[in-house]
Amino acid sequence: MDPIASTTAPRPRRSFVWRGAKVMLVGTGIALLYSLPAPHRIATSMAYALPITFGCWFFIDGGRLLAARWVHRDDDRADPQWPGWPWMAAIIVIGTLLGFTLGQMLGNLITGQDVPSLLFGGPQRGLTLLLMSMVPGVVATWVFYTRGRLADIEARAQQAQRQAAEAQLKLLESQLEPHMLFNTLANLRVLIAIDPPRAQAMLDRLIAFLRATLDASRTGRHALSAEFARLADYLALMQVRMGERLRTQFDLPDDLTGVAVPPLLLQPLVENAIRHGLEPAVAGGRIEIGASRHGDTLELRVRDTGVGLDRPAGDGTRFGLQQVRDRLATLYGERASLVLQPAGDAEGGALAIVRLPITP
Repeated sequence: MDPIASTTAPRPRRSFVWRGAKVMLVGTGIALLYSLPAPHRIATSMAYALPITFGCWFFIDGGRLLAARWVHRDDDRADPQWPGWPWMAAIIVIGTLLGFTLGQMLGNLITGQDVPSLLFGGPQRGLTLLLMSMVPGVVATWVFYTRGRLADIEARAQQAQRQAAEAQLKLLESQLEPHMLFNTLANLRVLIAIDPPRAQAMLDRLIAFLRATLDASRTGRHALSAEFARLADYLALMQVRMGERLRTQFDLPDDLTGVAVPPLLLQPLVENAIRHGLEPAVAGGRIEIGASRHGDTLELRVRDTGVGLDRPAGDGTRFGLQQVRDRLATLYGERASLVLQPAGDAEGGALAIVRLPITP
């Protein structure tokens, strides 16, 4: 069962490279900012800012990933990209020292200058530069941590929604099967009293129908051809009791036979058509079940030529319609709908139209 589609997490390597590219843009911005008082020194600023920025990011971000994998190596449920704040504090200090030192050495090689690094420029100067260099690392780490927590909360909320939707769908389906069975058994009880041979034939049909339906009702989707086949079995079962008062007509285009639909979706609509449309009519009538495609939408129709919608409906009609609407809402949201209306021609009766998005 797949009421809600899942999303794919970004690849770690791609994310790492993408963060590196953004860091280079930040380094460029820092170089331009430092060169504002002396535009002629922009090349020198770039030569130092880019290696230092990239170096600090590389050791901090890479250290974070390595530490998280090591810390959570035996815990599959933990965040594989976050080792915890104690580890991050040490990683920021060490990563800043290494990144700044190596970046400044590379800047000296590019410019030919001999600017003292953090480790060789005196303790006061080194501490000042270290604290200044750590500020971007702390800010970036806090942003990453906050975004990670928000993403985790969102993922948990989506998982809870999926579980709730699946539980609701299971409940609806568990209500549908006994409802259909009880209606059939009630019809069988009436037939036993007036025509035992036909009652026995109906019971045989019921056993075969339940066997064929059991597997289909335990899956999340099945082909539209299977849905029509189960409805044909059910209507054959009803014809044992109603005889010539029940006539059927099916219209399933070949290109729609493999479209996936929820199992037993139309079953309550067919039951309503028989119980509230054809049974009250002395001459009975016809049930037409059809399907058509309109762009990316599948339209399913259940039409009867019975007494129509003017006759007061019982509780069964409300249960059937509400059950179908709830299943559609759970699976498809606002993309699916159910409409019950008069048939609108000389034969009369009612027409139920189900519209839902086409899925493979």
